[in-house]
Formats: sequence, C-alpha cells, structure tokens
Amino acid sequence: MVIDTPAVVLKSFSYGETSMIAHCFSKKNGKINLIIKGAKSKKSPKSPYFQPLSYIDIIYNHKLNRDLQTVSKVNFRGHWLNIIEDLYRISLAMTVLEITNKVLSENDPHPVFFKTLLRVLELLNNKLINPKIAFWFYECALLSNLGFQPTLENPDLPGLVLPDIQNDPSSNIILATLLSGNIDNLYEEKISKKTNSLISNYLWSLITYHFENLSNIKSISVVRKLLS
Repeated sequence: MVIDTPAVVLKSFSYGETSMIAHCFSKKNGKINLIIKGAKSKKSPKSPYFQPLSYIDIIYNHKLNRDLQTVSKVNFRGHWLNIIEDLYRISLAMTVLEITNKVLSENDPHPVFFKTLLRVLELLNNKLINPKIAFWFYECALLSNLGFQPTLENPDLPGLVLPDIQNDPSSNIILATLLSGNIDNLYEEKISKKTNSLISNYLWSLITYHFENLSNIKSISVVRKLLS
C-alpha cells in the first residue's frame, strides 16, 4: 500500500555506506521506521531530509511484513529555523523528539498528538514564547493523549510520591491551563523559581511513572537543569 503523509523525523542514523534508517512520527500511520536507500549518494542525496526535527512529506510503500518501509519520494514541508539557532530551544526540541520516539508504538496512529507535536515545535520556534511553557505543554499533551490524563486533586498512583502542588496556587493554575490546551494566556506568565521547580518535577514524575525507560534519555539531564 502506497502511503502519502506528512511526518516529523525523530531519529536517524547511517545504514551501510549509502543508506539511512529514520524513525518518523507520521500523521497517518503514527511512528514508522524507514529505510532510505542511497540517502548519502552524491547523485541524489536525501540525507538532509531525514535529520532529526525535519518536517517532511513522504511517500513510501507500506508492507505489513516489513520492519523497515522503503521511501520513494520526500519533500520538505516546513522549517523551524529559530529552534536550530538557539541552544536552549534545540535542547528542549531534541528531548521532545527523543521522548516521542521512545513512548510511541509502531504503526499506531495518533493524529491529535501529531498535531500537538507540531504546535509544540511551533511554540519552541517562537522567540516571544517562554520555551518552558512549550515543553510543559508537550508533557501534559503526552500524558493526556496516551491515556494518562493527570488529576491535579490527590491522584491515586500506588508507589508514587508527587511534589506537593496544593500549597502553590500558581502551580495549580498553570497546570490546569496547560491541561486544557488553552495556553495563550501563559505565554508571558512570570513564573517563580518555586513554581517552576514544582511543575517541572511534578510532570516528569508522572511521565517516568507511566512510561518505562525514559530515565536513560541522553538529553534529559541537561534539560532538567535548564528547566530548574
């Protein structure tokens, strides 16, 4: 079956002398693993299209019995130049991609979450918006879209001790707004160091509770320091 879909490249690496393998989050089929034959060929190089953070349109032949799908055509769909030029923003963006790659199952469509990921990257690309807000919004959307909608009032999660946000009204308001998806009023919100720490620790505690193997994400230690 020939699939034509937009996608975001989550991860890529070399395969052999001229080919590449790319893990992508596609709108139609969710996470897909692609092989790009001749990607590094001098005659028709495709490797620039399959760098992490690339937003592309792809056409590939989907076969159920294959772990790697073969790409036949690719074009750029959009760019996030401001992210690439800013160390803080690109650190957050790469962590978003790495988390997404680890938590999604192959060929399991999540069109709403795909749309949310694009919005998060657009927010990170906007220099007028606090990148912490964009990252927290991503974490809330990840939990909600994959079936773990947080409950701010005393969540009953065995074995998990969450940071106490009940005594910090700002944390509750910001988290409730993030979970609602209506975050326009948060773009210029002044966030205290205490509130910042509470929200960051609260969301990351929930994510590592519900999703395994995230503690070994290479970029997360750097990002945790940036968010503190």
